[in-house]
Amino acid sequence: MVTDKPGYEHLIQFLTENLALFERGDNSASGKTLGEVLEEAIAEQIIQLCTQHTELEMNHRSLIVREVDGIMYDFQEVLASVLKRPATAQQTELIQEVALLIKNLFDNAIADLMD
Repeated sequence: MVTDKPGYEHLIQFLTENLALFERGDNSASGKTLGEVLEEAIAEQIIQLCTQHTELEMNHRSLIVREVDGIMYDFQEVLASVLKRPATAQQTELIQEVALLIKNLFDNAIADLMD
């Protein structure tokens, strides 16, 4: 649905290009780990996606969940060494931006699916 599209490859590349942001920590860290922030941000966007697209059938929702599992796996692989660190405000902002981009990829895929 999205993981086999060029937009997803660009998203992984974007995350990889910003890895330096995750290598350093600072005193403005929140109480949540990077892993928690990542899971919550993506889950929030996928819940919003499914809420907005009431026309989705159960098989489409299942496909989205499987794709999100794959996305989480990819992101956890990229960020494996830092997932347990407290998230800084900048890191949280980047993760939220990436989660929005993931939602946009799904929005576009759903639009193509429904045409």
